[in-house]
Amino acid sequence: MLTPARLGPRDVVRVGGAGLRARPVRAFLSALGIAIGIAAMLGVVGISASSREDLNRQLAALGTNLLAVAPGETLFGGQAGLPETAEGMIERMPAVTSVTATGAVEAKVYRNDRVPEAESGGIAVLAARLNLLGTVGAHLADGVWLNAATHRYPATVLGAKAAARLGVVHAGPRERVWLGGRWHTVVGVLAPAPLAPELDTAALVGWPVAETGLGFDGHPTTVYARAAEDEVASVRGLLAATANPEHPNEVKVSRPSEALAAKQAADATLNALLLGLGGVALLVGGVGVANTMVISVLERRAEVGLRRALGATRGQIRLQFLAESLLLSALGGAGGVLLGIAVTALYATTQGWPSIVPAWAMAGGVAATVVVGVLAGLYPALRAARLPPAEALAAP
Repeated sequence: MLTPARLGPRDVVRVGGAGLRARPVRAFLSALGIAIGIAAMLGVVGISASSREDLNRQLAALGTNLLAVAPGETLFGGQAGLPETAEGMIERMPAVTSVTATGAVEAKVYRNDRVPEAESGGIAVLAARLNLLGTVGAHLADGVWLNAATHRYPATVLGAKAAARLGVVHAGPRERVWLGGRWHTVVGVLAPAPLAPELDTAALVGWPVAETGLGFDGHPTTVYARAAEDEVASVRGLLAATANPEHPNEVKVSRPSEALAAKQAADATLNALLLGLGGVALLVGGVGVANTMVISVLERRAEVGLRRALGATRGQIRLQFLAESLLLSALGGAGGVLLGIAVTALYATTQGWPSIVPAWAMAGGVAATVVVGVLAGLYPALRAARLPPAEALAAP
């Protein structure tokens, strides 16, 4: 009795590839289902990783040692306030490296003096210290910041959103807004401030002009403090009692960088949903591969019968169809990985993020295609191997 020839790895690949080449359109469509699922999952992971890396870079540039002190509520639920001495008291803390403050001013700002007073546009007016930008890590998009001269006169710097709402594109001596019943020159426009988003919707004026011309009482409404990196936790625990020794329970202390981290955590929920959708797409692709392989077995019964009659074993027939399924899934997986990388790179570039696709995600995508290929091809391969040679050869 002759011993059947063994199929080497190269033979298995060649035999499996011959089946795909015989039906290229069907193979392409089945591989496309796998590719879409892998690309969807890889794109979600890549975009999330790119966004996270951009956040990390922002925090590295802005620092995570900024603390914000604001008034909370009184014991009876009313709005509390910070004492005028809060800024100076915080500045005396040994671990605090810089302190600044803003104060809410009861004034409204308009594009001109003809806008009805009821239309405020949601723009706040804040008195600001000269060292505000350096402490909160904000930057100017245009113009200049308030200085020792301009902070005593009717000049203002607009936050990014406030400038957009007022229709101010560039700062300059001819650019004015109607603020607190008088004209103020727009000397600067801020870029978005990630650690102090309340500045984005504000018109900032000098502390002295706010007190003399806008009825400001001099009480800060937000005090920003930078602490030594290794002392942030201890400073945070002492800030309330330092800012308002008589009523520390009426003070709120926050860490603005935590808000960015919380936003990232919220995005993770959406990412989980998108990963689930990618998994469904991958499952659909796997069903498509299984369907293709089942039909292939039915169409190629005569071929299976001939190979069995020529001495091929059931194991070799099984291996042939399993290899075909794996090749089909691998082609889809490779295309999906490339497509996922391209989608991630394109989206990250449009957002100005670094493009990052984790190696574990690419490896996981390839592993997923192998699993799908095995599961999708197992039943068709077993079915092909069980076909009796005589019955298979008699098939039309």
